[in-house]
Amino acid sequence: MTTPEPISSEPCPVARSVNVLGDRWSLLIVRDAFDGIARFSEFQRSLGVARNILADRLRRLVDGGILATRPAGNGSAYQEYVLTEAGKNLFPVVVALRQWGERNLFMPGEAHSELVEKRTGKPVQLMSVRTEDGGVLGPDDAEVRKLAPSPGTDT
Repeated sequence: MTTPEPISSEPCPVARSVNVLGDRWSLLIVRDAFDGIARFSEFQRSLGVARNILADRLRRLVDGGILATRPAGNGSAYQEYVLTEAGKNLFPVVVALRQWGERNLFMPGEAHSELVEKRTGKPVQLMSVRTEDGGVLGPDDAEVRKLAPSPGTDT
C-alpha cells in the first residue's frame, strides 16, 4: 500500500486545514452540505454567491477530498455534491464555530438559529476539549510540540 501525497508541504495541521477550507464560502458550503443541500443551484440560492466563485469553491472542496460528486438522485443530467468521510469529519469543527459565534457574536436574547438533536429536539451540548481522563482542557493546559523533519526532507 502506498502513502498518499500530502496536500501541502506545510508541517502544521491547522495551516493544511486552512489551505483546503480557509475562506468564508468554503465553510458555508460545508455547513449547507450538512443541512442537506447538494445541488449547485441550491448552494447558490442559499448563499447568494456568484456562480464563478461557487464553482471554484466546489471544485476546491472536491479536489481537497471534502466533497464528492455523484449523479443527481432524481435521474436528471445534473450532479450532486455530497460530503465524503473527511467532509463528515468536519462536523465538530462546524459545531464549534457555531457555538463560538453564539457565545461571542450575538447580544443576549438576540435571535439566531439553533442546532438541536433530532431525536430529542434539545439543543446540542456545548463542546469542550477534554483531557485523556475526561477533564476540561483549556488553552493554557496544552502546547504544540514541533516535530523534527523526517530524514530526507527540506523542512
